[in-house]
Amino acid sequence: MFDVEYLRRQFPILETKIRDKYPLIYLDNAATTQKPFIVINSIVDYYTKYNANVHRGVHYLSGLATERFEQARDVVRAFINANSNDEIIFTRGTTESINLVAHSFCKTFLTKDDTVMLTQMEHHSNIVPWQIARDNFGFKLDYLTFDDNGELENVKEKILSVKPKLLSLCHISNTLGTVNNIKEIIDLCHSIDCYVLVDGAQSIAHKIIDVKDLQVDFFVFSGHKVYAPMGVGVLYGRKEILEKMDVYHGGGEMIKEVTMEKTIYNDLPYKFEAGTPSVADVIGLATALSWLKSNDLQAIIDYEDELLRYATEQLQNIDGIRIFGNAKHKSSCISFLADGIHHLDLGTLLDAMGVAIRTGHHCAEPVMQRFCIEGTDRVSIAAYTTKNDIDVFIDSLNKALKMLR
Repeated sequence: MFDVEYLRRQFPILETKIRDKYPLIYLDNAATTQKPFIVINSIVDYYTKYNANVHRGVHYLSGLATERFEQARDVVRAFINANSNDEIIFTRGTTESINLVAHSFCKTFLTKDDTVMLTQMEHHSNIVPWQIARDNFGFKLDYLTFDDNGELENVKEKILSVKPKLLSLCHISNTLGTVNNIKEIIDLCHSIDCYVLVDGAQSIAHKIIDVKDLQVDFFVFSGHKVYAPMGVGVLYGRKEILEKMDVYHGGGEMIKEVTMEKTIYNDLPYKFEAGTPSVADVIGLATALSWLKSNDLQAIIDYEDELLRYATEQLQNIDGIRIFGNAKHKSSCISFLADGIHHLDLGTLLDAMGVAIRTGHHCAEPVMQRFCIEGTDRVSIAAYTTKNDIDVFIDSLNKALKMLR
């Protein structure tokens, strides 16, 4: 049995009293997750015991920091079951990972006759980089649409018709909660020699990721979505692709030799890791992944799925609530609106009662445009979310609705 109360005690922020009165009910986990003591302590340990720049240093602290930094890469490789540490590139987050691929992959592999395909449910971070790359390199952009339930439609027909060179899509929509069938989509794309990038920002904490089984070309995620610090993320890419791709950032670490005439670039993974990395945050990421794995990720997934069903049922029992995203396979979040009430007003009143949710377009404006709305209220869960959290949220929601109607 998954013991959520034991797990909650490992998160100090969950003891917070909002305005010294209300217990914190934190339901904004799709935006960022809270951090357990073990992750916080790993960062403190780095800065108090072995703070130094990594690689090339001959002194003791640099050697120790380098060892822990590279051990972190091994932890990430094992967590997503990659073949090699060379395939694990540390970035600042999902956004930078996608920007890196959008620049370097497109510059290396695409021509003006090629097409990159996205979906209508993407986060802005998986739209804007491709638009910038399109403007720079001249290829075409196309996209998959979704139906009223939030499920991608006409996937096979559209992909086989357009024959894109690369498809970039989210594993789980940060707004609709839709879990896309990426395994099936990857197989389809590979049958026509189309590469696939999967945005795993929302799935890394809610699904077991096996890039080898998926045979995905690129998989990206952010640490802060998976109980790790902000400012660190991962780009997984198949080694044979990364080796061919042009560099992204220039500077230290990504070089073998520099003269005034030319630069010889470093081997993977350092080829794409220019500049001093955020060593403490990388170590924090590895600590978070190790901690999550030690708590039985499958048990957490099952618990979260049950909790999401419960929250959905409770919301559906309230008159005038409309849920956006009713796909057969959902995870982690629910977006909704109350008839006649602005999402910001509702979120503000809930905050006054100690309930933290997200309001707005969630960096997914095309989703809002699809439903002809400005934004939604969104609740999103994590491993430490409890049934009581949902009950307090529903009770507070009913009180807020009475005030606003």
